[in-house]
Amino acid sequence: MPHHNTYGEDIITLQDAKIVQKNFTVLSHVNLHIKRGTFCYLIGKTGSGKSSLLKVLYGHLPLKEGNGEVVGFDLQKLRASDIPNLRRRLGIVFQDFQLLTDRSVERNLRFVLEATGWKDKNLMDDRINEVLDSVDMKTKKHKMPHELSGGEQQRIAIARALLNHPELILADEPTGNLDPETSNDIMNLLKKVSLERNCAVLMATHDYHMIQNFPGEAIKCEDGGVKVMNTVELFE
Repeated sequence: MPHHNTYGEDIITLQDAKIVQKNFTVLSHVNLHIKRGTFCYLIGKTGSGKSSLLKVLYGHLPLKEGNGEVVGFDLQKLRASDIPNLRRRLGIVFQDFQLLTDRSVERNLRFVLEATGWKDKNLMDDRINEVLDSVDMKTKKHKMPHELSGGEQQRIAIARALLNHPELILADEPTGNLDPETSNDIMNLLKKVSLERNCAVLMATHDYHMIQNFPGEAIKCEDGGVKVMNTVELFE
């Protein structure tokens, strides 16, 4: 079972990790320490390994070599039966929103709560209202996804990621399908979530314009490895 400590400790640790997809080594000798409550970018060209790294962190790809821990789960020892518990402690936000198109916003959120073991209808209703409120989407509860703009759909996806009070949000190009103004809104929202909830955010992006507007810590994937830097160094 995962263990909890609370003070500024690592929420993600990788030591000499090797990231492999389809028998191809994407990244090797990966060393990472991301602390609770940190907002961090994952940057690098398309194909540099950003998505594969995220997939290892949320249990979609196995960690082949090295050591890793995410929200208290040992990635080396992760069994298929552990993955739902791991994902309950994470929020995941994708580029293409991945909302269920056949049901309303509210039913999208209820589906996740039911799938993660919530039973009490009143508690579910309250939680749905809370997360929609936190992303300024309470009035859109009964809308279908196709009735919403891209930015609104991404807000709903962030609300969905928050449902189980995650300690970490993994966001894979969350602004990739959005125009620059909407991207800024989504960035402000993710930053706010990170601060208000002491929740770490690891966000993959290749939108350098946005990184310039919102400088911060970054992990850069290049040449089969990663290096930790500050985004200011990118523009010097």
